[in-house]
Amino acid sequence: MHPPTLWNWEPGQRVILSSMKAPEASAWVEEPYASPDGESLAALTTLTEGGCTALVNGEPWENTFEKGWHLRFSPDGRLTAVVQQDGMWTLAVDGEAWEESYDYLWGTQFSTEGDVIAACIQNGGEYGLCLEGTPWETLFENANQPTLSADGQSSAAVVQLASLKPADLDGFAAGVFGVAVDGQAWDANFLNVWTPTFDPAGKRVAAQVRTTLYDYSIAVDGQKWANDYGCVWEPRFNPASGSVVAPVRVAGAWGLAQDDQIIWEPKFAQCWQQVISQDGKNIAAIVAPQFGTFTVAVNGKPWGITLPVVTDLVIGRQGEVVAALGNTDNRDWRIMVDGKFWDGSWDMAWQPVISANGGHVAVKVEKAGRQTLVVNGRVYPREFTKVWEPTFSPDGTKMLIRALDKDAFLRIVAEVGRA
Repeated sequence: MHPPTLWNWEPGQRVILSSMKAPEASAWVEEPYASPDGESLAALTTLTEGGCTALVNGEPWENTFEKGWHLRFSPDGRLTAVVQQDGMWTLAVDGEAWEESYDYLWGTQFSTEGDVIAACIQNGGEYGLCLEGTPWETLFENANQPTLSADGQSSAAVVQLASLKPADLDGFAAGVFGVAVDGQAWDANFLNVWTPTFDPAGKRVAAQVRTTLYDYSIAVDGQKWANDYGCVWEPRFNPASGSVVAPVRVAGAWGLAQDDQIIWEPKFAQCWQQVISQDGKNIAAIVAPQFGTFTVAVNGKPWGITLPVVTDLVIGRQGEVVAALGNTDNRDWRIMVDGKFWDGSWDMAWQPVISANGGHVAVKVEKAGRQTLVVNGRVYPREFTKVWEPTFSPDGTKMLIRALDKDAFLRIVAEVGRA
């Protein structure tokens, strides 16, 4: 599949698949998935004669498998599925299984461009990752919270470095967890480790660590920050400076630290899920000014609107737009953009999408079982059975809508000013 710059951005509607009706050879068809460019609709199907395969625009893969699940398109348009063959598990890519197979495989991940595919594996009771079918040279007794660098050249996970007997409290207190990068474990070990995160270049890794029963910090490439905190949350790298930014709890209140120095005064009941603009000049985070009330803070200053729950925070490349979702008891979803609510509430909403130039925001929403989009605060004048998250053209003037209307899969390119 071509990159978005080469997709068909001519305004109008095309019917990609006129009917989702299962072929005669299918016993049933699972949930459909749309390709990023909107040119293909795929679904796993169980065959009447046994086994399974994938349907792409109604046509089955040539190969069939004993079992299949976790169907996903990569960003470059390849279709993947976790499949079982001869009792072993592997990944099928566009219908062709990797040569390597494992006792189990799951958790498919993709590089930003989609040219590298990774997955979690288990072989002989040991765990790790594989990239393009090639496993880590060293596997571990336990590996979890895997992550792939943006370029797909490196992978990391939290790993267990020593065995623990049942109820081995002393062994646990000594610290048996660390981070492995490309199968090589850090020299440092901790009581617990969470959320390893790569920098944009894929060369450095930061993670939350627990150093005692009561102390937490951030470790970068195995080196712990000098200070301990009452708690921390997931670190993120500043794309411009390479500094590590993490929420930290000090004296019962939350703020932000950068490279172990406080940059947001700890004054919130909660602070987490920070996002940083590409130029590194703007940081936004979900915060609780007081217990049970949430909003967004930008560069330490909270918005004047609050809800019981705020989630799905995003920021424009240059920080010119900040958007999030809020709800009350998982109902009455609201869209929050630059400190203001958009009109309307919804039964459900999905993470906002910001155009590359930062000039437009679109959100997939649902009400009364029907789905549509809200673009720059205006509801798109059409509802669908299902709609996927929208994609803006590289210049931000058009928007790709991938949707099911009754039984047909549609590819719609709308001009943003008319959406």
